[in-house]
Parts: sequence; C-alpha cells; structure tokens
Amino acid sequence: MQKNQEFTVTIEDMNEDGAGVGRLEGYIWFIKDTVIGDVVRAKAMKMKKTYGFACLVEVLSPSSFRVKPPCPVARQCGGCQLQAMSYEEQLRFKERKVLNNLLRIGRFSEEEIHMLPIMGMDHPWRYRNKAQFPFGEDKEGRIITGFYAGRTHAIIENEDCLLGVEENRKILEIIKAYMVSEGIRPYNEQTHKGLLRHALIRKGFRTGELMVCLVINGKKLPGSDKLVRMLCEIEGMRSISYSINQEKTNVIMGKETVNLYGPGYITDYIGNVKYQISPLSFYQVNPVQTEKLYGTALEYAELTGDETVWDLYCGIGTISLFLAQKAKKVYGVEIVPQAIEDARRNAALNGIKNAEFFVGKAEEVLPREYESNHIYADVIVVDPPRKGCDKVCLDTILEMSPKKVVYVSCDSATLARDLRYLADGGYRVEKVRCCDMFGGTVHVETVCLLTRIK
Repeated sequence: MQKNQEFTVTIEDMNEDGAGVGRLEGYIWFIKDTVIGDVVRAKAMKMKKTYGFACLVEVLSPSSFRVKPPCPVARQCGGCQLQAMSYEEQLRFKERKVLNNLLRIGRFSEEEIHMLPIMGMDHPWRYRNKAQFPFGEDKEGRIITGFYAGRTHAIIENEDCLLGVEENRKILEIIKAYMVSEGIRPYNEQTHKGLLRHALIRKGFRTGELMVCLVINGKKLPGSDKLVRMLCEIEGMRSISYSINQEKTNVIMGKETVNLYGPGYITDYIGNVKYQISPLSFYQVNPVQTEKLYGTALEYAELTGDETVWDLYCGIGTISLFLAQKAKKVYGVEIVPQAIEDARRNAALNGIKNAEFFVGKAEEVLPREYESNHIYADVIVVDPPRKGCDKVCLDTILEMSPKKVVYVSCDSATLARDLRYLADGGYRVEKVRCCDMFGGTVHVETVCLLTRIK
C-alpha cells in the first residue's frame, strides 16, 4: 500500500479516540469519522509496520449505528468524535472502553468488576454550561470565531455549537458587532498582534445567569461601556469582565481579571448546594449529569452522619459539600489556591460548617495530617485529574485503611491502574458505574466503590 492509495475496508471495532478500526490482509487501519459496521472507501495517509492511518473518502455501506451528524462542521471541528454514531451506541462504546481498560490494564476479571448500567443523558445536546471561543480572521480579513480543528490552531467557524447553550450565538454576534464598531482586531498567534483572543461564556442552568469574560492581549478594552450595554440586552446577563493575557502561550485565561459589570460571578446549583462561579472557577460543564455522578458517589459512601471523610483533588468543593450534608466532618484537598478560596466561600454560602479545606498536593497534605495531626478517615473520595492518583497518595490511603474508597475518574486507563494498586493493597472493587457527561465525544466519567477486605 502506498500513500494516497485508496482501498475498501469494513470497520470492525473502534479505538479509544473514536477512530474506526479495519483490517486488510492482517494490517490494521485507523480511520476517523467511521462507525462499527461501516463499509468504507478510505485513503492511506500514514503507515507504520503493523498499522496505518487513513482518511474517510466515502461510506459505501452505512452501519446500522450510523446517523447523520446534526452539526454541519462535525468532521472539520473534531470536538465531537462520535456524532455520526447513534446515542445508544455511544453509551455502549463508552462502557466497553471502561470495561476493556479494567480487564487489560487493571487485570481484573469481569466477575470482580460488578459493572452497573451507564447513566446516560435524557437530552444529549445543549448540555455544556461553559464554552471558550477563539477569535481570528478568515482570508478576506473578516472576523470569525468558532473552535480549533483537531490538533491545530486553525479556527473552524461555528458560533452555534450544538453542545453549548443557545445564548452563545447571540453573545458572539454582539461581540463581533462591537469589535467592528470599535475597530478592534482579533489576536494573531504568529504576529502577537491584535487585541481579542477568546470569549469565555458560562451559564447557570438552574438560575439562568450568564457570564461573559473576554481574554485580551492588552491592558484596556476600548469602548467597554458600549459592550456592556449591548450584552445587557440579553436576558440573564449577570457578569461581564475581561482577562488580561499578553503572554505568548496556549493557556487561555490570564492572571488578572478586570470586572466591568455585575458581582464578578454567577451562581448555580448541583442538587440543593449553591455555588458561586467566577471566570477562573473549575465547575463541571454538565450540571445535570454531575448531579447524577455525585449522587452516586454519595450513595456509594453510605454515610450515616458519624463519618470522617477526606475528599482529595476536591476542586471548588463540589463533592465535598455534597458529602458534608451526610458526614460528621469532611476535609477537602486541592492544589489550586483559587479553587480552595471558592470551596470555602461555597461552604459559607450554604451554611456548611463541617467542611475544612487545605491548599496543597494530596500526596503531601494527606500524609502530613494523618501522621502529625492523627486525622484518620472512614471514607476517602478521590476525583483526580487525567493522570490519576499519585503513588504516595495511594500508599497513604492504604496506610490509613478507610472502610471505603470512592474513586471518581475521567480517564479509565489511569483508573484501572490505580484500582489494581488498591486491590493489591487489600481492597475489593464492589461497584463500577459510568456516567456520560460528554455526549458526542469519546470521554466518560466513572465512579467506583472499593471496600476494605476484613
């Protein structure tokens, strides 16, 4: 097979990134935008010894799982890897992905895992409460915004992502009209010229409150009063600000935020817990499914009101405050100081007095408080980043020997690795359940219950 040569293949499987897998004379091909069961014509792009990558040319015989993507730029954008797949099949794909990692990486048997049905969405569109839109120019110099194409910084124009809220389109139209009227140009990464880099938009699903924060390559935002007047015509607008980022960096938000209108935050609820969300706050992007996910974590913890609970990698205290309603005492740990400030403020906002928060690495704070201050745990909850838990953190969990460990994960590969470590240290995996927080994409959250073997 030569580069650019076309061939026909049947898609038999899918990899973790959502690319279809086909086999031709023992050679494996990975082909994006295909679905299990498709018969496709593809073009060879890049080849290794035992596998290669090809691009889809034509679907010759569509899979029974194939649907027409509702988004007109689904293939170019690359943000939704599974839009061509029916939602029911997306859920099965995600369960298989988690199960396969637990079997292969975690070396568990299916009998050990006790996997419960995935928690799917009732409405797998318009579920994101946050979006970050880069601004740029097309070849004619027209201002455009949308999303970066996969693995590039080329903007695919799209002001109405179907995963985001409907207000996004109107807000972006207003920002573009304001830019034209004030002569403001979008930022150019190559020249480091131009003012407007990104627009961050957030919405409180329960409250209807809206936030807009513009990220600028400068200290001032010309005509900001005019922008505020224009944006305040949208119902629910509560917070308008700009973030100063003059660095040559891929990091979106700057370190200084200037408030233009409102209190500098919006509010929203998960369950009956109220949260204040600022431009820099970490907050789950799918609040409806988050309530299901955290409700399951709380159910697995089986709190009676007498327990001491540690919540590691606690963010702004979303799980901590859920747990505090049923626990005697909750200790939260997070490395980001701003997140801990948010957690403490959210605890006070809800009148929760049995939650205490520490700034620092979980692998440093947990051993220190256990060894020096003899703070133990009946239950430990972990919700780490994609890289999973630090080994020192896992070793301290094993040393503290809580009755239960509830593990919430956004990456099933590191989840499988960490569950194996805890299982080898004397814990049994009781329950595993996936929660689809990101319809149309390959990503999935998982919550697991481990109990100490007596």
